[in-house]
Amino acid sequence: MSHTNDTPRAQEPVAGVEIIGRDSPEHRFSSRSIRSFVLRQGRMSEAQQRYLDDMLPRIGIDYRVAPLDLDAAFGRKAPKILEIGFGMGETTARIAAAMPDHDFLGIEVHTPGVGALCKLVAEGNLGNLRIMQHDAVEVMRDMIADGALAGVHVFFPDPWRKKRHFKRRIIQSDFVALIAQKLAPGGYLHCATDWEDYAHWMLEVISAEPLLENTADGFAPRPDYRPLTKFENRGLKLGHGVWDLVFRRRAD
Repeated sequence: MSHTNDTPRAQEPVAGVEIIGRDSPEHRFSSRSIRSFVLRQGRMSEAQQRYLDDMLPRIGIDYRVAPLDLDAAFGRKAPKILEIGFGMGETTARIAAAMPDHDFLGIEVHTPGVGALCKLVAEGNLGNLRIMQHDAVEVMRDMIADGALAGVHVFFPDPWRKKRHFKRRIIQSDFVALIAQKLAPGGYLHCATDWEDYAHWMLEVISAEPLLENTADGFAPRPDYRPLTKFENRGLKLGHGVWDLVFRRRAD
């Protein structure tokens, strides 16, 4: 299905932005040698490729080492939610459609997923969703201002199950500290996983961040805004567990 003329368009890039200094706290990740993802070629469907080519120039935001004006990127002032690793985009699109008064910036490195979400944005006419195809750590470090986010979603990240690969898990103390820095007071970090060992890892790491406080006594009930995916629902019926964690940024 081709897009219509009322398909949402991103704002033009903001000119004249100031480059972040290398001595800034934003550059604690100045050497990003260990990544939480492995780039895989993946097979693109014809529809994914078509929507990627058509939509990404409209709703995509390029990575650069410069502050991003989120209000300009969305063309309005609204609470901004960042999602790290949106996969094929089903959950991201459903949340954005259900919360039109919030703006969503989805980050994903794998091209088929980016194409799939482009398709969902076009079909749903989701004017409150933008996409970046880049490493989320670098985006957070180099482009997101302190206190700019109302929330951060990290749903079902790669658990890197072998112990020797734990260093690749995206939920690490330094990255959690960076997320906390980007959250506004009262803003939240919501993580979810279906791997119990990683759930306890997340709970331990996030609980150690002094700027964040747990909204629950341990793991949290699944918030209503996070829909069940088909994969997750099938796993639950088979007795598999899913663990949510919701932490909030303490008031300054």
